[in-house]
Amino acid sequence: MAKIRTGRVGEQIKKELSLLIQSELKDPRIGFITVTGVEVTGDLSQAKVYLSVFGEQEQKDNSLKALAKANGFLRTELGKRIRFRHVPELIFKIDESIAYGSRIEKLLGDIGSDNDKNESQ
Repeated sequence: MAKIRTGRVGEQIKKELSLLIQSELKDPRIGFITVTGVEVTGDLSQAKVYLSVFGEQEQKDNSLKALAKANGFLRTELGKRIRFRHVPELIFKIDESIAYGSRIEKLLGDIGSDNDKNESQ
């Protein structure tokens, strides 16, 4: 039963954080960010927020710094919107799975095009 609740809370936090980051935060360091997932601990004390940031490593670092600075604001707004008794501590992490997946896709495409060239010769 607790896993169902943490899953629902995680999805709600993901939805609300996406809206907050897009509409409420005005920090110029924040680039194009997508919230890809949220893992909430069983006691709802911490939430790991996984982010995908478009750009180079410097842009990712700047976005993480800006979100860390806005952490208090984001927790306050989450508390108002979701109405938690205790809002979980937000831990922001870069989600590398999308970049990893696109790299594998590119490698597979390169292998496929190499095979096509070899077969035509």
